[in-house]
Amino acid sequence: MKFIVFNGSPAAAGSNTNVIAQAFLSGAKRAGAETENIFVIEKNIGHCKGCFSCWFKTPGKCVLQDDMQGLIEQYNSADVVCFASPVYTWNMTAALKNFADRLAPLKSPLIVNRNDNFDLADAVSKTQQFIVISNCGFPGNNNFETMKVVFASCNPVLEIYRNCGKLLQSKDEKIKRDVDDYLKAVEQAGYEMATQNNISEETEAGLQKELMSIPEYVKYIGM
Repeated sequence: MKFIVFNGSPAAAGSNTNVIAQAFLSGAKRAGAETENIFVIEKNIGHCKGCFSCWFKTPGKCVLQDDMQGLIEQYNSADVVCFASPVYTWNMTAALKNFADRLAPLKSPLIVNRNDNFDLADAVSKTQQFIVISNCGFPGNNNFETMKVVFASCNPVLEIYRNCGKLLQSKDEKIKRDVDDYLKAVEQAGYEMATQNNISEETEAGLQKELMSIPEYVKYIGM
């Protein structure tokens, strides 16, 4: 089994999002899965031109010659695709959205209807599963509502949303202990997804762990 994270954070390996992604992949790797962590901001990915050549002129192949050719091959090789992004203006980052737009060659110009939800059919039938990982520097879970709606289209099997994300790399010893407990739950989630394709109630509770009260956090970040 192969897990690949496509991380859309501009901060790449230094991002708070990557703290979560690394823990998740560590758990999957502990279970024997092959793992890969890709930072799309470091790749040369042009913007989709909306020319539809990848559907009608050269099916499955984009006219742009850049890093997406190899990234699509990696994407197709994954059994589990993890989309990871911090919240930027209510949604995923522009880098991850641009990557997602360039997955157009994997679709076909055929409309499918699933319970009155209309989408494009896959060019080749796939059995991939999808996971969403996101963090937000604000308190509260309302900041993920747009992200949830956007990614609902891929029917994710697991969504990990972390508010108060600025705590994830804190040097404060007490905060670090709480964060470490949370990341153990994230790692366990990766392990359980690789071994049983779902997570336990205990692990789910760990993912929902409050790292700090809202008043304390607002004071902590000076806002």
